[in-house]
Amino acid sequence: MIEVLLLKIPILGSKLIDTDSFFEMLIRFSINLIVAFIVIRKIYYPIHKRKDYLFTYFLFNILIFFVCILLNGVKLKLGFAFGLFAIFGILRYRTEQLPIKEMTYLFMIIAIAIVNSLSDQKVSLAELLLVNGTIVLATYLLEKVFLLKHESRKEIIYEKIDNIKPENHNLLIEDLKDRTGLNIHQVQIGRIDFLKDTVRIMVFYFEDEPNDSIVANTFINNKNE
Repeated sequence: MIEVLLLKIPILGSKLIDTDSFFEMLIRFSINLIVAFIVIRKIYYPIHKRKDYLFTYFLFNILIFFVCILLNGVKLKLGFAFGLFAIFGILRYRTEQLPIKEMTYLFMIIAIAIVNSLSDQKVSLAELLLVNGTIVLATYLLEKVFLLKHESRKEIIYEKIDNIKPENHNLLIEDLKDRTGLNIHQVQIGRIDFLKDTVRIMVFYFEDEPNDSIVANTFINNKNE
């Protein structure tokens, strides 16, 4: 009775439930969520310890999955999917530029959602599981096996502004190594404040086991020491 009434309403003119489509969505979503959980919670988080990205990755994956699988019914298909991929993939947050590795994980999470939501009857369940398994295995091997050294980073506020000149690059790195005790191998110059004679610098260094202070802001200023 309810389904008949819905079909007579122009806005809600659809079945109350399509059992086949509903269970197909559940199966696809289960596969998608399991793969996303393994990549995000079991591989990414133990290494990088970024709880803020944990929230972002899960929601991106879930939202894009449901958007794609629902709009797939109106035959927008891959063109629309890759449009979403491009739009969401190039997003930058106003407060912080997304680091390259986090951007890679974001692309991966989006790709997982698109693959699991838009694969049609031409793609067998075995092929779908193979694709997801390959993504998980490749991520695990690259993070846990091949890349033994973990590159961490810290943002500091540095007051010796003369050292940021290109000719003083080695002097800058040596000074930062001496003052932080970190084995710094690369620096990235950020915003320069000539009024306060300070500059924001992102320093990159290798460590065996990352900790919660990977992206903590470290303030270096002789005036406050």
